Amino acid sequence: MRPFPHHTHHAHHAHPTHHARRIAACLVAALAVIAGGLVQADPAEAAAGRIRLGSSADAVRAIWSGPAFTMNGSGGIVSASTAKAVDAIRGGTGSLDVVVLAASAPGSGSRTPECDAVMRLSGVNSCTTWTLTKASDGNNAQANTDIRNAEFVYFAGGDQCKYAAWKSTSLRASVQSVVAKGGGSGGGSAGHHINSSVVYDACQGSITSSEALANPYDPYATFTTGMFDWPNYASTINDSHFVTRDRMGRTMAFVARALKDGLTSGGRAWGVGVEEGGSLFIDKNGLATLSGADTYVVLGDHTPEKAVAGQPLTFSDFKIWRLTSGHTFDFKNRPTCGYYLRSVTDGVTDSNLYNGTPVTNC
Repeated sequence: MRPFPHHTHHAHHAHPTHHARRIAACLVAALAVIAGGLVQADPAEAAAGRIRLGSSADAVRAIWSGPAFTMNGSGGIVSASTAKAVDAIRGGTGSLDVVVLAASAPGSGSRTPECDAVMRLSGVNSCTTWTLTKASDGNNAQANTDIRNAEFVYFAGGDQCKYAAWKSTSLRASVQSVVAKGGGSGGGSAGHHINSSVVYDACQGSITSSEALANPYDPYATFTTGMFDWPNYASTINDSHFVTRDRMGRTMAFVARALKDGLTSGGRAWGVGVEEGGSLFIDKNGLATLSGADTYVVLGDHTPEKAVAGQPLTFSDFKIWRLTSGHTFDFKNRPTCGYYLRSVTDGVTDSNLYNGTPVTNC
């Protein structure tokens, strides 16, 4: 797995206060100034890197049978769902090319962990890892050529703020072209976040559930819109590491924010929280099938009772669907039954957020 910047990877219990984080940031900046000429260039600002596995020549295809998507709760490839996406896109015949996009190199082990897993699947001609450390690398000509010639693009784990910075580069349209021709997109952790229509970008730092519920307009609750708007996946906000890092509360706050601020359409916002090891495969008809750990779909379908800067959230009756491995969720024709209800009152959630008895009289 790729290293996560500290602000996206710390455990829930170890979350420092904003004040402490800002003091730490100032200290780091001061030490850098003191060190002066001894400070080396940040290795993360390295030149764009390209490593290709498999055939050096692209697969030649006339038709693609997607689009297809994978949405993963942690950074790594989930073979079961990726195999489904590959098979859906290639229509069961021939082979295709995959590109993995990352903003940082893995800290240890293989330099191409996602492509290592992808190359073990049948129907894959090549897998190319691009490490693009600067926002401007989204305009790298060779990277964009590789993406446009690929049939599936996977965003690795890491820092979704760096991915959101690619919105203003040619990379965005290149990825969109892959989906438009019947290919696909996917990602894990940070790469999962970037594939929803509203992106929690974590550009100011990561926010915990308790912080977001205490103030849904906390400065750490920042969003990017207009990056991707995939077929059948409108009005979604993805979240990752969902149960392990207790992120239901912050997804509730994100949903409330999206509704209050008009970030989604039709008076509805849908949080999609995938647990570590879980992966949604979404086919061209919008039908999602879960492999691995649980996924939660969290619907807010009314204006928040209270979502105001500096005050705790109040929102009644979030509708929550819990999916377990093998279960499906239809994002094209979204269900109106099968959910359980949970509310937030003055920043305090109901108990038992991750389990409930589904309502049946709906």
